[in-house]
Order: sequence, then C-alpha cells, then structure tokens
Amino acid sequence: MRFILGLLAVILCGSGIHAQSSFTRLGSAGTTSFDEGWLFKRYGLQPDGTRLEEPQQAETAGFNDGDWQRLSLPHDFGITGPFRIDLSGNTGKLPWKGIGWYRKHFKIPAADAGKKIFIDFDGAMAYAEIWLNGHYVGTWPYGYTSFRMDLSPYLEFGKENVLAVKLNTEKWDSRWYPGAGIYRHVWLVKTEPVHVAHWGTYITTPSVTTQAADIKMAVTLDNQGNKPVKATLQTDIFEAGAGNTLKKKVASVQQKNIEVAEGSNNKVDMTVTIRNPRIWSIENPNRYFAVTTVLVNGKKTDTYYSTLGLRTLEFTARNGFLLNGKRVEIQGVCNHHDLGALGAAMNTSALKRQLVLLKEMGVNAIRTSHNPPAPELLELADEMGFLVWDEAFDAWKHGKKKNDYNKLYDEWHEKDLVALVHRDRNHPSVFIWSIGNEVMDQRDVAMTKELADIMRREDPTRPVSNGYNDPDGGRSSGAVQGLDLMGVNYFFGQQAKWDADPRYANMPTMGSETSSCVSSRGEYFFGTNRQNWQITSYDLDHPGWGCTPDVQFATNAKYPNLLGEFMWTGFDYLGEPTPYNSDETNLLNFRTDPSKRAELEKALEELTKNNPPSRSSYFGIIDLAGFPKDRFYLYQSHWRPNLPMAHILPHWNWQERIDSVVPVHVYTSGDEAELFLNGKSLGRKKKQPGKDFRLVWDDVVYAPGELKVIAYKQGKQWATDRVATTGEAAKLGLSSNAKRIKNNGQELAFITVKVEDKNGRMVPRSHPKIRFSVEGPGEIVATDNGDATSFESFQSPEKSAYNGMALVIVKAKKGARGVLKIKAAADGLTPGQAVVPVE
Repeated sequence: MRFILGLLAVILCGSGIHAQSSFTRLGSAGTTSFDEGWLFKRYGLQPDGTRLEEPQQAETAGFNDGDWQRLSLPHDFGITGPFRIDLSGNTGKLPWKGIGWYRKHFKIPAADAGKKIFIDFDGAMAYAEIWLNGHYVGTWPYGYTSFRMDLSPYLEFGKENVLAVKLNTEKWDSRWYPGAGIYRHVWLVKTEPVHVAHWGTYITTPSVTTQAADIKMAVTLDNQGNKPVKATLQTDIFEAGAGNTLKKKVASVQQKNIEVAEGSNNKVDMTVTIRNPRIWSIENPNRYFAVTTVLVNGKKTDTYYSTLGLRTLEFTARNGFLLNGKRVEIQGVCNHHDLGALGAAMNTSALKRQLVLLKEMGVNAIRTSHNPPAPELLELADEMGFLVWDEAFDAWKHGKKKNDYNKLYDEWHEKDLVALVHRDRNHPSVFIWSIGNEVMDQRDVAMTKELADIMRREDPTRPVSNGYNDPDGGRSSGAVQGLDLMGVNYFFGQQAKWDADPRYANMPTMGSETSSCVSSRGEYFFGTNRQNWQITSYDLDHPGWGCTPDVQFATNAKYPNLLGEFMWTGFDYLGEPTPYNSDETNLLNFRTDPSKRAELEKALEELTKNNPPSRSSYFGIIDLAGFPKDRFYLYQSHWRPNLPMAHILPHWNWQERIDSVVPVHVYTSGDEAELFLNGKSLGRKKKQPGKDFRLVWDDVVYAPGELKVIAYKQGKQWATDRVATTGEAAKLGLSSNAKRIKNNGQELAFITVKVEDKNGRMVPRSHPKIRFSVEGPGEIVATDNGDATSFESFQSPEKSAYNGMALVIVKAKKGARGVLKIKAAADGLTPGQAVVPVE
C-alpha cells in the first residue's frame, strides 16, 4: 500500500500575520497561552486517604476561592504524593484519585465584543466539566483527547469572568499512572466570526518527487456570524526554520473564493506545486509552514499557520516499510506519557530531553502507548525526525479495568477518534494510526472494521493498525482483515503460518510491542536475576510473555519481511512495576495459554501478600531519571551499526568477589572483540551474524584493577571501552544537559549528579543522601534517582543517590536574568556545583 502526503498541522498558533518571522503556536492567529493565573483546590479523596467533600456552587462566579492554591498549568495534582505503600504499584503508589477544581478570573477587553472566544485544552485528566460565569459550557471525559469549548455565549466583555473546570479521576481506572488535573497546556483563541475551523486544514499530495510536489489543501471555513459571507482565501508557503520560524517563501496558492451561510461552514480545495522541494525524512526532517489568510470584503478576518512536510510512505508485506522509496527498518520504542519526576504535566524541554536520548540510541520511531499524545510530541517528532505510531485506546467496549474506556465507548469512541485524526493527520511524523492495544474485543470483526473505517474516512493517507496480544485469535476470526497493517505484541510463534495464509500473505506486519526486558540501572546479581525488589542489569530477565532484546533481534532477522519493532519501553514510567506487580490484567497476555495463566495467577497471589514497594517500571532502556541503563548500549550497538562503540558490563567494584567469577558482557557495533583484565587477554570472541548480539565472557575471575575491551570490525580496530575499580566516594560531580535556559518559567535544566572518587570516576555502589540548593533567580522543580523502590518525594530537595547517580531539575523564575548555581552536598563528600546562565 502506498501513501503520499504533504502534511499540514492544524493546532493552535500565536498571534501575528504571515509577514512575521516567527509565531508562538500553530493554528489560528490570535491564540495566546492561558496557562497562568489559575486557582486550584483538591476535593474528594485526599493524599492521606481521607475525604474532603466538594462545596456547593464551586462553578459560580461569586464562589469564595480566596484560600485556593495559586498555580500555572500544566499541573498534575497526583505527582506531589506522598507515595503510599497501601496504594497500587500499578499506578505508581501515588494518590492520583481525587476531584480537582480549577478556577481562573480573567477579563476580555470590551473592544473584543463581537469576536468568537474559544478555549482549547490539549488534555485534562479526567471527565472534564467546564463552566463560565456559572453557565455550563460542556464536557470531555477522555483525559488524553484535545478539545475546544466555545466561551462566547457566556462571556462578559470588559468585565471579570470566572472559568471553572472540574476534573474527577475517582471515576477513571488505569493500568499505569495517568496523572490528574489540567496536565497539558490550555489556550485562549480569539477570532472574528469568519475564520478557519478548529483543525480546519488538511493537506494531501498526489505526487511527491525531488523535482516537484503537488499539494492539495482542503480548508474548512466557519461563519459564526449572523449573515452569509463571500470570503477570499490566500495561502503562502514558507521554508521552516528552527521551532516556529518562517524563512524564504517558496510558493503561493491561487486565491480562492468561497461562500458560507450564516451559522454554517464550507470547504474549499486549494492546490499548489512546490518546485525542487525539500523532502521530509528521518535524517533530514525538512518542514514548511503554510500561512492561510481569510479576507471578507477586503478585511482580514483570520490568519492560520500550519506546518507542512513532504514525504511518501509505502508499506509492503515482502519488502518492508519504504520512506520516500527507501526501505527503513523501524527501530521504535513504546512510551507512556509521564515525564518521570514531573509526572504527567507536559513540559517541552523535558520531552525534548527524552527524544534527544532516544535519537542517540538509534531510535527512529515512537509508539504513543496507549493513548493520544500531547501535541508537543508530534511537533518535536516533526522537527527532529521521528516516525510516530499514533494510538487511540487501551480498551474498547469491554474494559480491562472496571472504569476504563469501556464506560465511554458507546458515546465517545467516534468523537475521540475524529478529534485524534483531525488534530494529528497533517504531521509528517505520524505514519500509522492505531485503534487500540491488546483490547478485549480484538477478535470482534464488526467493531474492528467500524473503528478502522472511521479513521480511514477522516484520513485515508495512512494505514490503520491495532496491537494484538492474541494475534492468532485476531487473524483466525478475520478481525485483522479490517485493518491495513498487522501489529503483533510478542507472540510471533506462528508468523510463518500467517505469512503463507492467503488472507494475510499481502498484509504488512509490525512488531507493535516487543521484548519487555526488565532491569534496574547499575544492579548486577549472580546466580539470580531478582533481589531486593530490583532486577539484574545483565539484560537477561523478562516476564513470561516477553524475551531478551537478542531474541527479538533474531526474530526480526528470521522474518525480514517484518517492518521492524517497537520495544517495550524507551523509558521507565510511573506504575506497572512488572514483575513486582500484582495487576491481574497481566493475565490477559496468556488468555490462550492455560498453563502459563495458572503459573502467573499463582505468582500474582504471592505478590499481593508481600505488597511490593515498587512504584515505577523496570521495562525502560532508560531509567525514570533519564539515565541510560546497560540495555541502551545493546540497542545502540544494533541500531547504529556505523557508530564505533563498545560498552562493558558490569562495573568493576566487587571486593567481596575476589577470586570468584563475575560474568562480563560486551555490547558493540563491531563484529568481534578482545577482553583484557589488568593487561592480560581473556580471549577474542566473534559474533555470528543474525544470532549473536552481545559478546559474553562467563568465566572471568574477579580481580581489582582495569577491565578493557578492544572491538574490531572487518578485522580493523573499531572501538574501545574500559571499567576500573574505583576508590572510595570522595566528591560530587555535577553536569547540566543545558548550557543555558530561558526565563519563560517553563524551560528546565536537568542536572546529573555523580558520586565520584578522588580521580573523578563514578563510584557505582554508592548511595549517599544528597542535599540540593539553588543560588540565583531559580528554583528546584523536582529530584529523582531512577530507583523504582524509592519513596522519597519527587519534590524533596534531598535525594539518595542510586548506584552513584541522582538528578535535580531546576528552572528560572519568569522574567529573571542572571546565573543559576546549582549546588549538591552530602556528608563526608566534597560538594559540587553546576552553573547555568539564564537568558
């Protein structure tokens, strides 16, 4: 199947016209951030388990909110904790269930009377209800969907208005930590009555080559005035610079006239050709911006900014996935939406940090498991060169939890799908739609077809898929025939059979979820994989449904027709601390294997008795604090074969194991390597292509000193790595991921702290309590250490190092200038400091 698309983003933008060199946000001009100046109060279940009943009339303008907390959005009211051992590890042992009320007092100038005023929510968890000046405006229950509300009927121009928003997570059940509150951005949109509709632009390209790209643009125009209009539309296309900056104009669309009746809308098609276009690809993610202007009687009534990328997609059952005609192996990760210590509250700099790390590892694709992502993920993916598997649901009509999406399905599934597709269908990064993940209804032929047809109706330019943990059942029932692409979660045992079945012989297949290897950063056990609620970092452990990364790499090599894989997961996340997780939905992975199901049921029963202290996952290649585990280098060695690299594990501080065996593993992009201990060769080993993905010396007898590896490729020296026995912990070393940060109150700096010996080498088995402070115009936002069993508050200025490392996240005060000095101190250690200028 071949898909060609020129892509136009349809979210919201900052004010301005196309003559500007930059804009704040994509979409309709006149959009401004509505994040600041909110008041918040938590009712219902409280963090300590008690209950505070809601007051009457909290939605009214005259309600007394004088003692409410003042804050800015995005805001996650669950992340402040405290962690409680009695709460479910499945959702992070955090008290996220409650009723959150938000209120905002604001004015709209009298001069804006006659305009349309909207409020756009990028996401609010969950069951959002909105009132303005006591009048009920509307609701949107699914916390991951972006939505718009019209405030115009109830606004008092030139006077104070009060917006009230109620969120109720007590009505929502989740298999992971979902966050709570208005955890994504909110925008105020001012337009004239005649304007481009919400998410009202859509671009396809009948033809894309390096010589020319033919673009077809559909624009929906709303007339919310009281008389019919004749409008003129003009679109100019610009090369895109970094962020939201406009560069050289490369094309203009011929003006189009359109008539729109009062209280109605109409759509017009516009076409243009770009000569010698800059193609969007993973390596060169070239974008354009389209700027659409609406004129009525010669007066401009709207300007609408859009992002545009040109590329072709082709999915084949035999030759894999082709991007711009070139085969690309999908090297993907699944990610949940939380940002570790920041919880579910969206922060662009935190998300970008994640993507930079994934890119370094060799990742080229992200699966938004298992829900619509924040808009910022797609914007960053467009600009940085990631492909995105855009997913809608974790449940359909029959739920996995009592109060998951099954309660919303009948009334909301079409609305949520349409919102997802309309918001995201013009992003060049989005290349696959997914209607669900491991849903209970995955054998339902009619339901599968209905959902897939909705997505195709709204956007036929991409394939529709689903993630199956019962791939045999989905195929046997015929449900998979309703899809364009087969997504397999783990169970590839009968792949050859389905490749030969005439019903599926021509259906492209993807590893939509793979491996599920588990590990704890810096932990190495001998004779066991699990100890003290941690998991060895030899990367050999996985739950019963999963496999090691090596086995999945071999599976991909065995079936070269597979499009690639999305491994579970890129980052550790809050909740789901498998295997220390008594969540019964794990049983769903063995719905067709009674013996495995019985074995897991027994294990879950024992876990429930023991009440594990784990509060975050072990699946990540990168831990919750953003520190790479050993597995990072295993994937990098396979996914970046042209990068000279070698990585030794474990560390070499094993005083208690002198003269005992310590197995040594080497991950390298080379094809062979020689290992040395204190200068003595321990032998040279070579990979067998398609079978070996790590080199192993299982009989190394430990002696203090230096372990060194020299890797070779095609007989030539390729890369080296070494680990050495360190001295005692002596000092703290700090480094920042940002050379400087902006004073916008949003941008963050992530400061890594390492416990070092006197020679500056990290001491791997050190756990001192570290005290953080900031001098200058800034503050500590959160701290972390990547330990899945740590119950220390993310907001605490003190954090125990975990295996030699800790993290402190800081930001500058809004509008401030100067220098931040981030300091770390611990008893008996020389303190450390990092300096971050503010601009």
